[in-house]
Amino acid sequence: MPVVYKIDILAALKEAGYNTNRLRKEKLLSEGVIQSLRENKYISLQNISKICELLDCQPADLLEYVKE
Repeated sequence: MPVVYKIDILAALKEAGYNTNRLRKEKLLSEGVIQSLRENKYISLQNISKICELLDCQPADLLEYVKE
């Protein structure tokens, strides 16, 4: 998997005030997306965009390309 998460996204969201209950309740991210983040699986660019909006960051702050 050459593209990896640079940070623990769920931890960063929690630190910014978005715990998993709030993310689900306010329909900011679906349970499937939250579970994918827990398992370090890929999520859509639409969801990356939403996370960038919530954390006020750029995709490069979240993702990194690693040569195999």
